[in-house]
Amino acid sequence: MPNTTPSARYDLPWKAAIAHALQDFMAFFFAELSTEIDWRKRPRFRDKELAGISYGSATDTMVADKLVEVFLRDGSVRWVLIHIEVQAQRNAALAERVHDYNYRITKEYRQPVASLVLLADEDPHWRPCEFHHRVLGTVMGISFTTAKLLDFAPRTDELLASHNPFALVTLAHLRTQQARHDPDQLAAAKWQLTKLLYQHGWHKTRIIVLFKVINWMMALPEQYQQHYWQAVLTLEKEQKMELLPPFFQDMVDEGVEKGRKEGALAILERQLVRRFGPLSETVRAKLVKASLPQLEVWADALPEATSLHELLTPRE
Repeated sequence: MPNTTPSARYDLPWKAAIAHALQDFMAFFFAELSTEIDWRKRPRFRDKELAGISYGSATDTMVADKLVEVFLRDGSVRWVLIHIEVQAQRNAALAERVHDYNYRITKEYRQPVASLVLLADEDPHWRPCEFHHRVLGTVMGISFTTAKLLDFAPRTDELLASHNPFALVTLAHLRTQQARHDPDQLAAAKWQLTKLLYQHGWHKTRIIVLFKVINWMMALPEQYQQHYWQAVLTLEKEQKMELLPPFFQDMVDEGVEKGRKEGALAILERQLVRRFGPLSETVRAKLVKASLPQLEVWADALPEATSLHELLTPRE
């Protein structure tokens, strides 16, 4: 089906958002812990090094995985590492994986490691926060801090009014889940959040980053996406700020033209089948190769045509 909604893309959007605004991420989801970090000293992301510390097939269900070096305000240690995971699906192995990652990272860097997990799944009752081995009086394991994205679902008005960029990212994720592959509902939500970008007085870089987050995460069928691009171009002119590179105008125009032709072709095929019966492969190939203006000519002439041959044969 041409209007089937593509699978949601959560990985790149979350990674991009966290890399862009780590302090806002911490303040939004882990507020108490955020106050312990000395934000005057710039955090250092160590994702490339984290890539070498793999754990089984974690990437099958883990959305975002970030490792960042920060400094604490109390000066108790020179620096610590924060391992952040955003988990999109319920996974019984999550707690054990957090334990193993924490152990491996601690062993690799010989520094304290905090493990933080944002649970972005759709099960309100799934809230893992520890993993322990107990045998013969010996206990080994981990307790870690989590935040649950679904807890924000009843707070739509608060999220819409919040100046924290992760309120918007949270809305994008929740609205994508709630749409459940309904392209009309998802397209409406995507457009609402896109317009919201301009209402907070954010600087251009933030607006562009969050625009990419929304667009990546809230994946639409091609026809809906083309309408979205057109609306974005109009919004750019109104706000006098480019969200898309200049060359994208031609791409959008070509895409809209393609979408119009596909729509006209589908309608004409249905009308021809209803009028003349099943179409041969030769006729179908001729329709596909035709230009949009030609399809429109045939559609206009169809009511008076007495046969398929008469309709599709060029007149002298």
